[in-house]
Amino acid sequence: MPSVSITKRTVDACKASNREQFYWDLDLKGFGLKVSPGGAKSYIIQYRMGGRGSRTRRYTLGQHGSPWTPASARTEAEKLLQDVRKGIDVLHAKRDRERQARDLAFKSYMTMFVDDYLKENWPASWEDAKAALERHAIPVLKDKPLPEISRHDVKAVLDRLKGKTATRRNLYAVLRRLFRWAISAGDIERSPIEGMEAPSLPEKRDRVLSDRELSEVIVAAGDLGYPFGPLLKLLILTGQRVEELGRADWREFDRSIRVWRIPKERAKNRMATEIPLSPPVIEQLDGLAVGDRWPRKGLLFTTTGKTPVSGYSRAKERLDKTLANRAKSAGIDPPPAWRFHDLRRTMATGFQRLGIRFEVTEAVLNHVSGSRAGVAGIYQRHDWKDEKRAALDAWAAHVQALLGANKSGNVVQLRRA
Repeated sequence: MPSVSITKRTVDACKASNREQFYWDLDLKGFGLKVSPGGAKSYIIQYRMGGRGSRTRRYTLGQHGSPWTPASARTEAEKLLQDVRKGIDVLHAKRDRERQARDLAFKSYMTMFVDDYLKENWPASWEDAKAALERHAIPVLKDKPLPEISRHDVKAVLDRLKGKTATRRNLYAVLRRLFRWAISAGDIERSPIEGMEAPSLPEKRDRVLSDRELSEVIVAAGDLGYPFGPLLKLLILTGQRVEELGRADWREFDRSIRVWRIPKERAKNRMATEIPLSPPVIEQLDGLAVGDRWPRKGLLFTTTGKTPVSGYSRAKERLDKTLANRAKSAGIDPPPAWRFHDLRRTMATGFQRLGIRFEVTEAVLNHVSGSRAGVAGIYQRHDWKDEKRAALDAWAAHVQALLGANKSGNVVQLRRA
């Protein structure tokens, strides 16, 4: 193998032959030029990790041409050979960097985390978690390898959500879980969130819609049409979580016994529950099915036929605009801000006014707290089936009465599309 001073002139003078040619630099031991039979010229280094008996390793810096010139290749070779003298295997380090760029890039790693962890362990909320990561984390972290993500990077993600306390805290929880999972898989040694203070808790919400507000919301919901109009009415009548109703499948509903069974895989607390269906709910479902023969499968609320409905924020904006316009026409103030989740609290408060037992309220809401938590929850196994039906029927009658008493002149039945 010839030794030469690797300069632009000597590199240009090297010609291809019928096999690979190697030229080693006279001044920097281990730095060389490889010429392929096709004429491609690449800068390389050659080194051993250990004594003379150890295997020779070759590392390719890059092909001759921009950005690799004899001068830039020599500079990089000096740096890498110095690492070798420190005991660093630069070939292994290169492979690790390539793996990080391919497998540990945040965007692709997030997909693996969703598929292999969230779908199994967060069945009721994995889609929301995935959407939060895609909307807020990926625009900042992009394809940055996990081992290179710092606390400063995570802070940059969360800082985009100032003013959105609940979203910020929820995203923090998802990211913390992602990095913990990466540690358990041996992909990183420490989490960038370790030692980072969690975002503050959102203010405790106590918004309850008044009877008039509730009736006006139902009237305005009629203007939304499918899917959000009937979805909103069913939220009011059943008191269930918006994500559980929004992803409901027809196979969960049984008209013959008037029951909606939410499987544990879709329940937020991973506890299956049965929701008795009041007569107005049956009417709403008959309207969705266009008759009293309900489909055996398929989503209740979908615009694609394949995926659950989305766009709740835009639907809420349309609803708020309708409510504001109606209030303006009536010469009254628009209702204070509220969220879909406040409808659960409104129903629970309504149950209290109707004299319904606290245990029954918890059973309807599928809450694991109070009378259903701890030792009481272990030994108290009554399912409150009949009591839940009576409570939801009473609530439905109360809501129907509110519509009849609505003073706006827009008296409607809940069945209206």
